Amino acid sequence: MTKPVNPTQISRCSHLASVCLTVMALTWSAGLPAQQATITPNYKDADIRQVIEAVGEVTGKNFILDPRVKAQVTMLSAAPMNPDAFYEAFLSILSVYGFVAVPAGDIIKILPDANARQVPGAENEPGGGRPDDIVTRVIAVQNVAAAQLVPILRPLIPQYGHLAAHPPSNLLIISDRASNVDRMVRIVARIDQAADQDYEVIRLEHASASEIVKIVGALNQGAQQAEGSGGPRVTVVADERTNSVLVTGDKNDRLRYRALITHLDTPLEEGGDTQVRYLRYTDAVDLATKLQSQYSGSGPQAAAAGGGKDAVPPAQRGEVSIWADESTNALIITAPPKTMKSMMQVIDKLDIRRAQVMVEAIIVEVSSDKAAELGVTWAVGDRDLNSVVGLTKFDTTTGVAGIGGAILGGAGGAGGAGGAGGAGDVGSLIGNGITMGVGRLGSSGLNFVALIEALESDGSSNIIGTPILVTLDNEEAQIEVGQEVPFVTGSFTNTGATGGGGVTGSVNPFQTIQREQVGLTLKITPQINEGNAVRLKIEQEISSILPSSQAVDLITSNRSINTSVIVEDGGTLVLGGLIQDQVTEKEQRVPILGSIPLLGALFRSNTTTKARTNLMVFIRPTILRDNVQATFETNAKYNYIRNQQLATKPENPRLMPLTPRPVLPDMAQPQTMSPAGSPLEPVIDLRIPPAKVPAP
Repeated sequence: MTKPVNPTQISRCSHLASVCLTVMALTWSAGLPAQQATITPNYKDADIRQVIEAVGEVTGKNFILDPRVKAQVTMLSAAPMNPDAFYEAFLSILSVYGFVAVPAGDIIKILPDANARQVPGAENEPGGGRPDDIVTRVIAVQNVAAAQLVPILRPLIPQYGHLAAHPPSNLLIISDRASNVDRMVRIVARIDQAADQDYEVIRLEHASASEIVKIVGALNQGAQQAEGSGGPRVTVVADERTNSVLVTGDKNDRLRYRALITHLDTPLEEGGDTQVRYLRYTDAVDLATKLQSQYSGSGPQAAAAGGGKDAVPPAQRGEVSIWADESTNALIITAPPKTMKSMMQVIDKLDIRRAQVMVEAIIVEVSSDKAAELGVTWAVGDRDLNSVVGLTKFDTTTGVAGIGGAILGGAGGAGGAGGAGGAGDVGSLIGNGITMGVGRLGSSGLNFVALIEALESDGSSNIIGTPILVTLDNEEAQIEVGQEVPFVTGSFTNTGATGGGGVTGSVNPFQTIQREQVGLTLKITPQINEGNAVRLKIEQEISSILPSSQAVDLITSNRSINTSVIVEDGGTLVLGGLIQDQVTEKEQRVPILGSIPLLGALFRSNTTTKARTNLMVFIRPTILRDNVQATFETNAKYNYIRNQQLATKPENPRLMPLTPRPVLPDMAQPQTMSPAGSPLEPVIDLRIPPAKVPAP
């Protein structure tokens, strides 16, 4: 055997590698068999064109190089190799540096691998050809969609490779190096597995088949989206006639879904399709009407008709029946399981203890009235002032003619012109304040009278009212405190004949009266917001009877407020009010005489009035969310009224020492029980000293 040639010595001279390979090729061509020759190539930063020339000389292949084939390659080997192995190593070098060898008959073209997909490749079976050869292979997919494999395999194909699917024939087309194509074929074979498809029928005893299918279908859809699968792994269909569920798919998936459906097909904890629900706070009649309107016909087969309907239970037919028992405040409900569950959740939300609102309206009115009057009245006439020569009369002064006649009649015994019968009638003619008179009242001659009247008044009032009203959230409440006052609306007189002479007379006079509410009226509708605020719709009216005046009938004052406000819990808000100052000055005088300085005061009448009114209305809501708060507020008001009673006169009446005064019992004092179990009236110790009365 010929001693192997070691080109390691040649690698020491970087430019002599191709020369040594050429010498070895001549040696082989001189008589040594090529398959017996071995070489150990080593290159360091050698031009790839020189390497291609050496490969051609060793293997006898012809190459065509693309102008873009340029690189400095390095190859290190420690073991000798034959020409075929050297050529395989050469193809690996091309793959590493981004080139590809494309056979074209007896010539091999060396091209950049970016153009590999555009050149014909060997279409061989897996395992054939060299690993770095560019091959194109068509893979038939049997059990899965070829288009679904493209996004899975695309990251495994290099940029110069090609991967595409043909959906009509369910084929994959791959163009790449033979080693990578073989790997893709193995991956596709692992994925392209036939599923164990079969059918199962699951009969349901308690649940509705259509509802189970909706739940399982939503679960199956979520699993498919999470896995990114295009086709369904499990198909679930409902048979409403037999109330069964049909499941098809892989065996393991079917077992998993069967376990899930069996778990869902369990009876309700209460059991049965008809339930009795006792309500604690909500009115059963009102709630039954609303629920019947909401859930009537909500079942899946409520509108179905045809043969065999009576054989299906009412719950599965989708029938919903709700009626109320007023005596027990309960609902009797018949409905399918899903509807029953939904209805019970709604009832749980509605049948709750609603919060209450205590509203205190604070009405404050502070007013003051001042008035001053000063006037002089004259009268000149005969003895009895019957033939008056001249007189003055103002609105705020007394007529002197009548007073003079009354005085003279009382003194001399004659009736005066005023028709007064004596001195006792003078008081009814004199006005308010002080009245002083001067003049001459003789039995003959000219008489005259002058009356000077003066009045000054000062009055004030301080009124506070606090109506209290408690109501449920979103419930209207109203309180009225007042009187019904009669008002005359008309009068009639029936006339008719009296006697045979045809003389007519008046008989049966009567009046029509209408009674009106006068007092305080408070109407509220509270609405508790999400926080601690309360929205109040308020209608408040305060009316009272004014003092008698010159009007024909009674005069009433009316103050009303209609508004909607938002107030924090326990806060106070002003609703409205009136602050009014009114000053009135009036002067009456005799023309010319009343304008004379100083002396003109005898012929004038002056009146000045001043009225000031301060009216404010406040509102203060308090939310009573539970029994503790309601009890606290009730005890506070209860004890206030009880202390007021005790502070008035707690002792027994003097003339009836054994008769106790009615007093509210002490809420803190325990009550005794009778033998029959009924509470006895608490014994109240009337000797308890009166407690200090707290503020309301």
